[in-house]
Amino acid sequence: MFPDTILFYKPYGVLCQFTDPDQRRSTLKDFIPIPDLYPVGRLDFDSEGLLLLTRQGRLQHRLAHPRFAQPRTYWAQVEGSPQESGLQPLREGVLIQNYRTRPAQVRLLDPAPEVPPRDPPIRYRKTVPTAWLELVLTEGKNRQVRRMSAAVGFPTLRLIRVAHRVSSDLELNLEELPPGEWRALTEQENVQLTRLAF
Repeated sequence: MFPDTILFYKPYGVLCQFTDPDQRRSTLKDFIPIPDLYPVGRLDFDSEGLLLLTRQGRLQHRLAHPRFAQPRTYWAQVEGSPQESGLQPLREGVLIQNYRTRPAQVRLLDPAPEVPPRDPPIRYRKTVPTAWLELVLTEGKNRQVRRMSAAVGFPTLRLIRVAHRVSSDLELNLEELPPGEWRALTEQENVQLTRLAF
């Protein structure tokens, strides 16, 4: 019996869908042998991290629709050495593609978080420092974190979604899940999610 909802650690370089029309890139099908699952939201090809998938349409809608403004937490490795003053615009909302983002929670992660190695690794340049930021967003526009960080002068080099708060008492996160692996939700997690959708 297949689970209705799973949590997956999407690796870098994997399409957030089960088929590739060009048949040249890795897809979710290469990692998840469960039929009729649909991603809750998206992660770009070059982004990594937490992805929820479900076969319950109402739950997918409830978790993905912008109206519900569910917080999602990202770790972004950025180019440069941001100071607090440079991060303040992200907390107030920045203009990207004629759209002002909702205010985000942002903090510098120091020390840098321990994350799995990426294949291929980001380009290393001895003369350009990097830093890690934690951003909590309540919206998910296309490539939003990358565009936000670039707008304030700190381009994103690596992006990992690490958590999704689905209700006031339930936050799903990667915990010890390695890239390319998935797990079924626990019974308690399923009960809480079902309450959201029905």
